[in-house]
Amino acid sequence: MKPIHIGILGVGTVGGGTFTVLKRNSEEIARRAGRKIIVKMIADKDLQKARELAGNEAVITDNAHEVTCSPDIDIVVELIGGQTIAKELILEAIVHGKHVVTANKALLANHGTEIFAMAREKGVIVAFEAAVAGGIPIIKALREGLTANRITWIAGIINGTANFILSEMREKGLSFNDVLGQAQKLGYAEVDPTYDIEGIDAAHKITLMSAIAFGIPVQFDKVYTEGITKLTGEDIRYAEELGYRIKLLGITKRVAKGIELRVHPTLIPNKRLIANVEGVMNAVVVKGDAVGATLYYGAGAGAEPTASSVIADLVDVTRMQTADPMHRVPTLSFQPDLLSDIPVISMENVETSYYLRMQVVDKPGVMAEITRILADNHISISAMIQKEASDDSDEVSIIMLTHITIEKNINAAIKHIESLPVVTQQVFRIRIEELNK
Repeated sequence: MKPIHIGILGVGTVGGGTFTVLKRNSEEIARRAGRKIIVKMIADKDLQKARELAGNEAVITDNAHEVTCSPDIDIVVELIGGQTIAKELILEAIVHGKHVVTANKALLANHGTEIFAMAREKGVIVAFEAAVAGGIPIIKALREGLTANRITWIAGIINGTANFILSEMREKGLSFNDVLGQAQKLGYAEVDPTYDIEGIDAAHKITLMSAIAFGIPVQFDKVYTEGITKLTGEDIRYAEELGYRIKLLGITKRVAKGIELRVHPTLIPNKRLIANVEGVMNAVVVKGDAVGATLYYGAGAGAEPTASSVIADLVDVTRMQTADPMHRVPTLSFQPDLLSDIPVISMENVETSYYLRMQVVDKPGVMAEITRILADNHISISAMIQKEASDDSDEVSIIMLTHITIEKNINAAIKHIESLPVVTQQVFRIRIEELNK
């Protein structure tokens, strides 16, 4: 059978890994795909690097448009990243009738609706397993493996850099800034780590998973996003004392009012498997009504783990390309004309429980005043710790865990508590997820 010819745009970490794995496992991949998958063209600004990687096995160019417009290319693999030239090239490839495989979560989270519509119009496939959680096949699980289920919620550790930082802070008692510097030296964090530590990367990924899980349009602008930069070692220690660990989670839930879509630091009971995922590893828990909770764990980044997902998409596209478009697995799992208009609810309408840390003057009546404010806002306390004041201070730290309440109530209570003269610092809040329902 005629081989499938692919063009790779960008041979950085993931592109290089994709070429290497395709070459190393070519026979095994061909047996699975039903035909050979051959890298016909490579586009990269660094021609020397591309030639060192591919030798004489592919046409090398520094003009990516040559790949997207070439009549010899069946599938374009976009591994450039970014949202400008990558978008232009993907749309150009689609217009020329080429299937696309991409790892570009930022592009799809922001422009996926436009790209998927164009692909549908042209009858081609856009596959993006590598865009979420690296080597973990979570997109395939959501689109196909769990298709019988009404999915209730997804919670994931989907940024390895943030997880590494929190793991090191907990295990070694280091400060956030110290661990961030270490992560940058090890190559886990970029020179500008904003996307990782502010939760933006995780927000891109949970946006895509939410769209697939619930059959809603891609809506990155609706994600509530909060990073890990304000977390302190004392919060991590206090959480441990209370039986929890802090993780940066991407969360999406189906609730009565709509869909929750959020990324933020979260206390998780330390007996949950996902609470024990350490270092740069990723993990995603998906709760379905028929199957219950399922856990997907593995490397969330890296050359060959991510290449594994890229090549899985290449094999799937190779198998499906001759199928009638109506008989292919839909891009977002649900048929395009059956996507739901269920709203993504605002953060202030989310219901969860909370960890509150406050610094107060150690004097009679303070606790009574704080608990009265919480009660007035329909918030009840499930646990509390009061730390001893140091010899040279008249202030103490109070840590409270609340029962489930609505976010706007906790916001109102925090604002009132912070106005008290006996409260000397801003109240620090972390949301809690039990992940048991």
